[in-house]
Amino acid sequence: MTPPDPEAAGCPVAHGARLPYGDHHFGQAPRPAPLYGAAVAEDPHGLYARLRERHGQVAPIELEPGVEAWLVLGYGELLELTRNETLFSKDSRHWRVPAEGRLAPDSRLLPMTAWRPTLLNLDGAEHQRLRAAVSDTLAQIDHHQLRETTEAAANGLIDGWGPDGTADLIAQYARTLPLLVFTQLLGLPAQAGPRLIELISHLVDSGAQSVRANQEFQAILVDLVRRRRAAPSADLTSWLLAHPAALTDEEAVHHLVVLMIAGNETSINWTGNTLRLLLTDRRFRTTITGGRLTVSDALEEVLWRDPPTQNFPGRWATADTVLGGQHIAAGDMLVLGLAAANADPAVLGGASAAQGSLGGNRAHLAWGAGEHVCPAQHPARIIVETAVETLLHRLPDLQLAVPAHDLTWRPSPWSRALTALPVLYSAFTPPRPPAPERSAWTPPPTAPQPPATPSRSGSTPSDATSTARTPDSGQPGPRSWWSSLAGWWSGR
Repeated sequence: MTPPDPEAAGCPVAHGARLPYGDHHFGQAPRPAPLYGAAVAEDPHGLYARLRERHGQVAPIELEPGVEAWLVLGYGELLELTRNETLFSKDSRHWRVPAEGRLAPDSRLLPMTAWRPTLLNLDGAEHQRLRAAVSDTLAQIDHHQLRETTEAAANGLIDGWGPDGTADLIAQYARTLPLLVFTQLLGLPAQAGPRLIELISHLVDSGAQSVRANQEFQAILVDLVRRRRAAPSADLTSWLLAHPAALTDEEAVHHLVVLMIAGNETSINWTGNTLRLLLTDRRFRTTITGGRLTVSDALEEVLWRDPPTQNFPGRWATADTVLGGQHIAAGDMLVLGLAAANADPAVLGGASAAQGSLGGNRAHLAWGAGEHVCPAQHPARIIVETAVETLLHRLPDLQLAVPAHDLTWRPSPWSRALTALPVLYSAFTPPRPPAPERSAWTPPPTAPQPPATPSRSGSTPSDATSTARTPDSGQPGPRSWWSSLAGWWSGR
């Protein structure tokens, strides 16, 4: 794409007006909509619809007071953005807001936007080197064992809820279960789990404690990398350090941050949002219990309606251009509106967007698109699918303990996450008997194959945005260890 002609593009600069981006562009232009606080938490879909109606497929927003960006709302525009890394770079060092001194040193945006030497912040060959290290490391996870481990951990948590028939599926299940699994995957001590949950929540909420949380979180992982460099084990950290890409300790720490946030936060929110759908949408609950739909179908519906990451930072324009009819200046930040793009009426049609009648369509953009499509979607899917299936098996009469409209959401511009999901149930269904004990993590017998090169075609391939349903699991692993760990986690 070549830089636009201001007259041909209808750019307001050509007529002496000021652009709605950056303090020096404002003039008398309306203030961009804030992508933080109550508006994005209480009714993000309404916010995106209003922005689309007012501005089209790319809208000016404010990430915090005085820090503006563009929110890409259109499905086609988001694909165009993600498939042109020459014009829309992942390197946040292009961002002109900090270069102009308009980003405070303690800005809550720093943990999610600061440049790091990771696959999230690089383009071209260096991105491919680091992506191969992460993808190959994730490929060494035994999916069958991952499902067994998740099921055993889920059963242990459910067993610890007590006899009163009440639970909060966010605090006592969705937020706890992935960390029980991921601490083992990475080789972290289980006792680190509760603190890691708290730190990750501060990070993705871009709240008042996000900068301090980022520092403490990285310190934990620095210690882990040093220990695994000296004494490798059968875990993701050791496999990442041993990869032929030869990551430095700094690169390894930053990529463990990526794995923990992408894998854990996604699993937490995806689990919570799927359980909410099943508890509040009679159509889905009835069709799943009747066998006409599967849990996998519910997972896909959530990826369309309320993806675990609703907005993702970001891309930075390397030159002046036009996207979605908006003049984008060099150095501008563009936020990927994943939830908004999924609801684009130009793609779904008005009825489908309003009613959520998506059928088996898996062309959503919940995982992103292009070269930077999420590499952690496969293990995340196994964890979430197993978590939901196990809960429905154990508590078949699960129901909400409060009216659906009383449920509240975390005020994060990035994550779509409930604060709580209180439920009632009458009785447990006994879990299946345990399987013989086996070693925790064993690399597969053959070396992992390099990941397939993402498509650059004009349409979104299914394998770049979603995965097929994973096979049914076997029996869960030993219950005793997981039950005692879950008891410790619950304070017993």
